[in-house]
Amino acid sequence: MTEHDNRNEAAENGDGERVVVRDRRRIDPVTGEVRTPAGEPAGVAPEADAPEEPAGLDAVASAELAAQVAERTADLQRVSAEYANYRRRVDRDRESVLVGARVQFVSELLTVLDDLDRAEAHGDLTGPFKSVADKLVAVVQKLGLEPFGSEGEPFDPSVHEAVQHEAGTEEGPTVTVVSAVLRRGYRIADRVLRPAMVTVADRPDDGTLAEPTDDPVPTEPDPAVEP
Repeated sequence: MTEHDNRNEAAENGDGERVVVRDRRRIDPVTGEVRTPAGEPAGVAPEADAPEEPAGLDAVASAELAAQVAERTADLQRVSAEYANYRRRVDRDRESVLVGARVQFVSELLTVLDDLDRAEAHGDLTGPFKSVADKLVAVVQKLGLEPFGSEGEPFDPSVHEAVQHEAGTEEGPTVTVVSAVLRRGYRIADRVLRPAMVTVADRPDDGTLAEPTDDPVPTEPDPAVEP
């Protein structure tokens, strides 16, 4: 018999100190439940120390999110504006190229149109020749060619080339008008291919003639004149 058994037997007989074995395991090996340590109220599980969140964390996060949204919105607006400007620039350049191509093609036909005008003035534009001339004029008009220059309209140095000036003899204010058209001018859109060659004269200003605009009109060089 061991010493431990002797002590237990002596304790049962009241002759010695009783040995007490305490199970300090936190988990019950039979039920698997967490045991409550001695000295703590039953039903209260020990709480782990939770880290304290800094004050105002939600406000800081909201401010950062708002700043990011504002930055992304500004970037999107800038990119949209840049793309819109790019589209307008491309459309403007494309239209300029198209107008330039029409100007270059029609400019080669201006001398032909002058011959047709002279033939019509002399009564030679008849028969099949007139039919071909009408088709040619229809083609260049479809490309945007517009003739200008007529008798009686105010003289505009940006679109008229005066080769003769007849001074007026009347007293009072006068206005310079086109007295005769020697060669018609032509334009496509806002481009003047050739100014009209005219003679001008001074007439009394009765307020019925509109003043020419002061805005200069871009003029294309005459293809018939070699540099």
